Parts: sequence; C-alpha cells; structure tokens
Amino acid sequence: METVLRSASKEVVIGNGHPFCIIGERINPTGRKIFQEQLRRGDLSRVEIDIDQQVAGGAMVLDINMGAPLVDETELMVSAVKLTQSRTDLPLCLDSSIVEVLEAGLAAYEGKALVNSVTAEDERLDVILPLVRRYNAAIIALPNDETEIPEDPRRRLELARKIIDVATGRFGIPIEDIVIDPLAMPVGADTSLVSKTLETISLISAEFGVNMTLGASNVSFGMPDRISIGAAFLPIASAAGLTSAIMDARSPELVRACKAADLLLNRDDWGAAWIAAHRAQAAAQVQTAPTAAT
Repeated sequence: METVLRSASKEVVIGNGHPFCIIGERINPTGRKIFQEQLRRGDLSRVEIDIDQQVAGGAMVLDINMGAPLVDETELMVSAVKLTQSRTDLPLCLDSSIVEVLEAGLAAYEGKALVNSVTAEDERLDVILPLVRRYNAAIIALPNDETEIPEDPRRRLELARKIIDVATGRFGIPIEDIVIDPLAMPVGADTSLVSKTLETISLISAEFGVNMTLGASNVSFGMPDRISIGAAFLPIASAAGLTSAIMDARSPELVRACKAADLLLNRDDWGAAWIAAHRAQAAAQVQTAPTAAT
C-alpha cells in the first residue's frame, strides 16, 4: 500500500516497497523557550535554520507545528507553510490540534499534505475528516479515544479499525491515505511499553497493510543516551511494519539506522543508496579535513 505525498514539484511515497520515510520533527516549538519567544515576535528565522538542517540531514517530509502560548497559531502556520515551500521542495506534514489552524495551513499549501493528526474520538473524526477529504490530504490517525490511551495492542487495533471504517466508509477517504500511529510510549516509564507498540505495529500491518508512523523520540523520553535507544528501536520497528517516523532528521545516527534497515530489509536495491551515502560522507570528510603541514 502506497501513501503518496506531494509538494508543488516533488513526490514522496511511503510504503513497504520504498525507503523508510524520515519526517523531520524539528519545526515545533514544544520545549523550546527561545523559539517560542521568537514566534511571539513573528520571527521565523529559526524555522529557516530548522528547514536547512533537516534537509541536509536527510529528511524526506517536514512536520510543521506552530503551537506555542500567546501566539496566533493560524497566522504562523500559514507563514511557516509558505516559508518552507519557498525554501525546499519536500512535502509537508501539518501538525495542530486546532481545526482552524489545519484548514488555514491546507489552504496555503501547494500539493498533497499529510495532516497530523486525528484520534478515534467521534468529535475529532467528524470535524477533521471532511477537511482531509476536501483538500485531498493524507492523515495520521492515533488509536485512542475519549476514554483511554490503551495499553492493550488489540484494543489499539480495534480503534484503528474504527478510524479506517469511518474514514473510508463515511467520508470516502482512500485507505492508502490513512497512516496509523501505533502509539509510541516511553520505555523509561515501563519497559514493556515498547514491546506493546511493536505488537501493535505487527497487528495493524497484518490486518490492514496500511502505512504507519510514530514520534520516535517518545520511545526514549526520560532516558540517558536517547539517540542510541532510538537507533536501536527504529530498525526493529521497521522490520515489524513501520514505514515512517517523525524523528530528528539532524541526527546522523538515527538517519543511518533507518538507511541500514532499508538495506537489510531489501528496500535498497543492490545497496545503491547505502553505498552512495557512504561515498558522499567520505568525500565530505576529505574536503573538511585539515591540510597536513609541509
């Protein structure tokens, strides 16, 4: 199953037969006090830096979230979408819990976006899915509802089934445009939670074959050496059926882990991408190496 995202000039396909899709998480002010203050002043210079660093790191899609205290999130979303599309041709994932913000961002966007996110709550389904249909977008859906964020993988499967049934049956959204988030939980809170996420991925993949994504940094939250945890988790999740992740595309360790998984899972024909990346890195190191004294 292939989920196709587009900018004005570039297409990215998420699916098992394609490279693992790296969705850059960085354009998000959560936990970034200086960035939040800049946004309150209408200063988007940090967004430009985040765009450039993530593109250079290997992002294939960029997530945009402008949610910060005391800002006009709708205005900032529109400005960030326009700025990002002027600076890169990567497709975008528009991330907000406010419907009006999503609608404004979709109206400003040129292409087919990914919308992050909708839950299995009836009210959220009723307000966001018509918007997704109107703008021909794809969506990230989370299997939790008004009553719970379930730990049981089979309950998550039930809620994923509900979202898929409502989206395809009531609103006519193609199933390939539904990307499920299997709910990544922090291993530091309970070491069994990651196994439950992996079981959820396997169950959803087996029953529906839909694409899946998650916030990779959630897994290592609260633990030391978070990058090592993420670099171990992503290939395991990819083998279980995860086809993309919202992650720190600036981290060479995380990006290399995804690329290595592509190679080992036969998503990189003849290892061409792995070899090309290695050669590019070696060439860059030669260019930046200090000249030996003569």
